[in-house]
Amino acid sequence: MADFTSLHQGYAHAAAERLPMPPASSLDEAQRVAAQALIDGPRKGVYGPFLPLLRSPELLDRVASLGEHLRFHSALDASVRELAICVAARHVSNQFEWVMHAPLAVKAGVSTEAIEALRQGVRPRRLAADEEDALDFAQELLNRHGVSDPTYQSALARWGERGVVELTTLLGYFTMVSWLMNVAHTPAQAGATGPRMDAFPP
Repeated sequence: MADFTSLHQGYAHAAAERLPMPPASSLDEAQRVAAQALIDGPRKGVYGPFLPLLRSPELLDRVASLGEHLRFHSALDASVRELAICVAARHVSNQFEWVMHAPLAVKAGVSTEAIEALRQGVRPRRLAADEEDALDFAQELLNRHGVSDPTYQSALARWGERGVVELTTLLGYFTMVSWLMNVAHTPAQAGATGPRMDAFPP
């Protein structure tokens, strides 16, 4: 049986990257087209979950399109989106998404104290009302795989049906790509600053 005691819940410190960027000479035409689309798009490069996804370029294209909509064209405010992404990253202990989106959450208006509380695995206090609703929704969905009627009604009253659907899908998307990077041992982006997450107690 595998020994998971040395793994930091989802992210293995000092472990070899399993699915790194393939050598350019090994890419087929579909992979080159998919990589170039990322470079030409809002992401401006091939990194994070798109490194392992290059093994399936059609899937990469579809995942990238979904993520682009959720991040750049959502009806949700940036602070709500970034907070929800941080909650998902903390839930699955994915360093890449955490170190990328924790600073973006602060830039969008989420307090540094709230982000630090999440990093430590405790519930943030003194959130804005919409952030509180987003946190309730996200944590309930991630922990219980659904949301209660009161939580749903609060989200519905604040964001409408479109917002509820987009928030749910956002959480699912970032959980999915975090799982992929956890499996691939994709490291945090080079040059990323800010504190990493520690593992939750086993």
